[in-house]
Amino acid sequence: MPRQFGRFATCLDNSREYLTICFSPSASARQQRWRNYGLSADFLGDYFATFFPGNPQKNEAADDVMQRDTVKAAISYIANELLENAIKYHTERSSDPISISLFLYEDCIVFQSLNLVESLSAKQFQAFIQDILNATDLDILFAQQLEKAAVGHGESHMGFLTMMCDYGVEFGWGFGHSPQLPGFIQVDVQAYLSLKAAF
Repeated sequence: MPRQFGRFATCLDNSREYLTICFSPSASARQQRWRNYGLSADFLGDYFATFFPGNPQKNEAADDVMQRDTVKAAISYIANELLENAIKYHTERSSDPISISLFLYEDCIVFQSLNLVESLSAKQFQAFIQDILNATDLDILFAQQLEKAAVGHGESHMGFLTMMCDYGVEFGWGFGHSPQLPGFIQVDVQAYLSLKAAF
């Protein structure tokens, strides 16, 4: 049975603009092209920033407005974090591509990454998701994860916490069995970046 957590949409549609990039699942290709993944995240930032020209004439505090450069930086960072995680944990036994999609809505940008993982990785990831959902203070969880990473006890998942704390990202996570590879899990991560526009 599929499992869903957080702000998860079973169908992302009716977006006025969207873009999907797929990557080869080959382990050797991943190692050779690691730099390209960052370039792809920057491309997504550049592409979607063109929809946010900003309005320098508007008399509002800078922190109340997500201007073009701010949007570009946020998109690049979030896309890079999601992409790196999807590539890092994708099983080498699958020929399915790793993908990242961005959907532009009036009030938010939704990122979606899809990859296939081993069952154990899925269980460990779900345990961390429960930590996030049960946390009363993300800053405390951030410090705990940082300490865990420093002493080498498991994955830190600092990228997710940074996206939540620094960019106000809301997450949804979906887990479902792969029809092509029974025993493997497709991970669907959705990240919602709220937009405050000055136009």
